[in-house]
Amino acid sequence: MERAVVQITLFGLLLALGTTLPNKDDWDIYSFHINSTVNSRYATTVITSRVANRMDVSKEIEFHVRIPKNAFISKFKMLIDGQEYDGVVKAKEQAKQQYAQAVSRGQSAGLVSSVGRTLEEFKTSVTVAAHKKVTFELTYEELLKRRLGKYELQIHAQPMQPVKDFKVDVYINENAGINFIEVKGGLSTNAMANAITKTHVDKQAWVYFYPTEDQQKTCDSCGDQGMNGDLVIVYDVNRDTSLGDIKRSAGYFVHHFAPSNLPRIPKNVVFIIDQSGSMHGRKITQTRIALIHILNDLAEDDHFGLITFDSDIFHWKRELVQANKENLNSAKTFARGITDRGATDINRAVLEGARMLNAHPREGSASILILLTDGDPTTGETNLERIHSNVRRVIADKFPLYCLGFGFDVNFEFLEKMSLQNNGVARRIYEDSDADLQLTGFYEEVATPLLTDVTMIYIGANNLTQTNFSLYYNGSEIVVAGQITDNEIETFTPQVIAVSTSKRVVFSETNTTVDSTGTMSDSHIQRVWAYLTVKQLLEKELQLSGPEKENVKNEALRLSLKYSFVTPLTSMVVTKPQGENTDVLHKPKEGERQTSGLPFGQPIGRLTPWTSLSGKGFSPASGSIPGPPVTRGQGFYTASGLLPGPPVAGGGLSTQGGMGTGYAIVPTYKPTIAATDAPLYHRFLLKTVNQSLPLCFDVSGDVGLKLLHHPNREMSVNGELDSVAHGGFKRIVIHVKPDQHIEVDTAGITVRDGQRVTSHTGQDLLTIGSVTVIRRNKEIDVAAEDSRMVILVQEKDGEEFLWPVLRQRPSDTSVTGILALKPAVYEEVQQTPITKLKINNQDISVTRSTAVDHSIVSSPTLDCWLLSAESALHRPLNDFIVSQI
Repeated sequence: MERAVVQITLFGLLLALGTTLPNKDDWDIYSFHINSTVNSRYATTVITSRVANRMDVSKEIEFHVRIPKNAFISKFKMLIDGQEYDGVVKAKEQAKQQYAQAVSRGQSAGLVSSVGRTLEEFKTSVTVAAHKKVTFELTYEELLKRRLGKYELQIHAQPMQPVKDFKVDVYINENAGINFIEVKGGLSTNAMANAITKTHVDKQAWVYFYPTEDQQKTCDSCGDQGMNGDLVIVYDVNRDTSLGDIKRSAGYFVHHFAPSNLPRIPKNVVFIIDQSGSMHGRKITQTRIALIHILNDLAEDDHFGLITFDSDIFHWKRELVQANKENLNSAKTFARGITDRGATDINRAVLEGARMLNAHPREGSASILILLTDGDPTTGETNLERIHSNVRRVIADKFPLYCLGFGFDVNFEFLEKMSLQNNGVARRIYEDSDADLQLTGFYEEVATPLLTDVTMIYIGANNLTQTNFSLYYNGSEIVVAGQITDNEIETFTPQVIAVSTSKRVVFSETNTTVDSTGTMSDSHIQRVWAYLTVKQLLEKELQLSGPEKENVKNEALRLSLKYSFVTPLTSMVVTKPQGENTDVLHKPKEGERQTSGLPFGQPIGRLTPWTSLSGKGFSPASGSIPGPPVTRGQGFYTASGLLPGPPVAGGGLSTQGGMGTGYAIVPTYKPTIAATDAPLYHRFLLKTVNQSLPLCFDVSGDVGLKLLHHPNREMSVNGELDSVAHGGFKRIVIHVKPDQHIEVDTAGITVRDGQRVTSHTGQDLLTIGSVTVIRRNKEIDVAAEDSRMVILVQEKDGEEFLWPVLRQRPSDTSVTGILALKPAVYEEVQQTPITKLKINNQDISVTRSTAVDHSIVSSPTLDCWLLSAESALHRPLNDFIVSQI
């Protein structure tokens, strides 16, 4: 017996994860090594897993590894029976054909998906003969970023079984000298104390983690399935006020610039806070907490402004004021009163924030604009390109704009482009119990400007990465790399010019941290230059359009192929023994949720903090669905809910309830109907609690379904499926009281209050009893006491339909209906001659198929296991059917 998905997880910079979890008597991971070499903040990590098939028959063995989103995979190979199979990096377009062939055979082809806040998961598999072995080896590269005065290597170990030969080896070599190094994390406990060895000598440090099999089972976060925890290696290098740390070879250089002991620059900062209706609940509460904490940290010589916005703009004060005690107390009172309401006018809010900064120039100060929003612009100017143009015109390179996107409803690419065009960065804030700490943590990174107008000059060099920076903050670092002209090291002269408070400063002295390396480091420095160049070209490509955009994209592609980097423009073709499917590794962009079997390069879309219905499947929120297994019928698609914590792989949502919890019920449909007289049906997806393949099943007819029934109240929600193949709901009715209900269709909203009937097609806020309803473009927001639902208006082939998504689950556990369902759990128990899954202790025959997920705007196609509705739900579908909605 083997689990549907088993993984050995590698977290952060070093993240180790092994292979599928079988019965331990089937095969075992007899060796698992993680070796990371960090040279001048550039980490090259090699993960090697050796697995033996202990069975008398051939077995398919999977290899799962999680790596940092900022990393580029550069090498993958398998060794089987003395034969080496190397992955090949190709342009994504060239890899499409092999990808399509893999999908057509029903094999996993989308091999990388975003996992949580910082990770991507790589996975592949290979068939290993009886009593044979396989070695997997994956290499990835990443430039560590300095934040808040330190670098961090996070190692999460979850091998899913104790490993006899488990080792983590970290070697750090820093030319500037290592100032300190610490080992923290859940695995750095007393039980593991003698498994960790740390050595630090001047410029070098070594960390070894060699737990025994017994230790892997007995530590605080361990058990029979081995370790499940993390190590965090924290360090920094020596700093001074000089030019910094420069490494150079015959052809390339890399310069790390982070001077210390500089006076802080007073700042002018305007906070722009989204208070639209989608910020309801925990998000607005955490924003208030974070904002008050940030206000407490302002220095008295700082000046600040505070704006909140929905469809209107609300000023605390119309001009910037000094951060004295009286003003701060007043601002904190204002912050405590921020409440959610209305739509989202991002354009007007950002322009007003920029106006306030432009109207308050102060010599010797630094200006910063910070936007926090959780959604797309829905009122005022909603054209994204015009918003970008307006913001660029008003800011005019005078100060940076930082955009914080709260959750997964936000259009992150829109925010990222707007930030990059205005010398800032975008950061996603994850809906979790620590969201307020994420917000304050970001502010701490930009709280202390030390230099403005930083210009990096390199005489005798070309092909430079970014050399102009609007601000340098305490605790951060500026990194520049380039090529040395004609390999003339003697004529290479670096210099930095910047402004400190109100005076110009020049950094040009040569010191012991400027190092001319030998030939062994030439390749290393060149790869740092290539990594930085590709990263920055990808950012530049996002900002451009037309021929200029295409030229930048082509250069990024050329370098990705030359240095074998798996980037959003390239894919790695994983070669295997003859007769097996070819896998294709694709790196998703931020916000994508790539899962196996998706159309090539197509994102699943954004997670929503709700139970969402899509296409035609229901995605309940947590746990398995109670009730006895029954015979064939119709079904739903269950997705795990977005719990307080990072999103799980493949766009699934996590599984805890409470405020801020999200659930996704995803409607889908079967791509084609062969016979013209085929019966009407809709296909539903039922997602799982882990990264395994979702289940899917069909529902026939335009039936009425019970969506949400609250037994302790009079409120209930029902939906009527449409009569269009592959559609969704044509009507959704919210019953408030016996003589009050709200009917929603694609044309508008009808309210029946006794004998009185009113129709609404605009965006006015409606209140009926305890229920409030507001329509915003293609969605209808419904709030009722402690629960909230959004109804999406989707479209396919010109036909519109509805799909409901529960964004805030009622606290009452007795609530029933499709939106209250819990996710599926299964184990794969047989692969040939037919696939069988164990669901609720019953073996169920399934076939591999596809379905479309309509809970996401892009409507991606997903691979799934097709079975009867009753088998998926283990209860009769009649339990969810209503005769009248």
